[in-house]
Amino acid sequence: MTFEDGNIYHIYNQGNNRQRIFFNRENYLFFLRKIKTHISPYADILAWCLMPNHYHLMVLVNNSGRDSLNSGCDSLDSGRDSQSHPESPSLRESRLPDLNHSIGIMQASYTRAINKQENRSGSLFRDKSKAECVNCPNGITPSFITKQGITQIRLSNPEKEYPQVCFNYIHNNPVKAGLVKQAIDWEFSSASDYADLRGGKLVNKEVAKSILYH
Repeated sequence: MTFEDGNIYHIYNQGNNRQRIFFNRENYLFFLRKIKTHISPYADILAWCLMPNHYHLMVLVNNSGRDSLNSGCDSLDSGRDSQSHPESPSLRESRLPDLNHSIGIMQASYTRAINKQENRSGSLFRDKSKAECVNCPNGITPSFITKQGITQIRLSNPEKEYPQVCFNYIHNNPVKAGLVKQAIDWEFSSASDYADLRGGKLVNKEVAKSILYH
């Protein structure tokens, strides 16, 4: 995956062979903490939804490169004794991940925890996460549009209107899956935050409202 600063991306992945990735409420909450640790240092999160066997994130990338995670290096190196293994600043900097690798770290860390919980082994997620730019001015048609059988939709300004379509699509996932009747009824998405029914801090509502039409 290639990320560019200033662009909005729809990031998603699902369980390997469409298997479950969340088995109880604490799993959902644990993954949200992973998102905050591994994604928030690089991007404003505009929308999110965790489903039983997949997840969706909509983010505005602020810094996709290695320089953006200085404040997060302690959490990544928590298993090492930095005093007994001193490194030069340049070497430490070279080991900081970019956003693409941080997504992989997030999923690998979550997989280890679930494998231990479920007494299982092997991959939990599909090998490659997907990331589609939804405001790139290159005439793209994101797959989340085509997969819904509405490829005839006509947008007068795709660069500005695709983000809103993606935002709505993410929040409506639980409704389309028959899990709830209204998007706000699904606990594990940001829909309730935008409806002011919950004070979640993961999404940046001010940034989202500045670029979306709700």
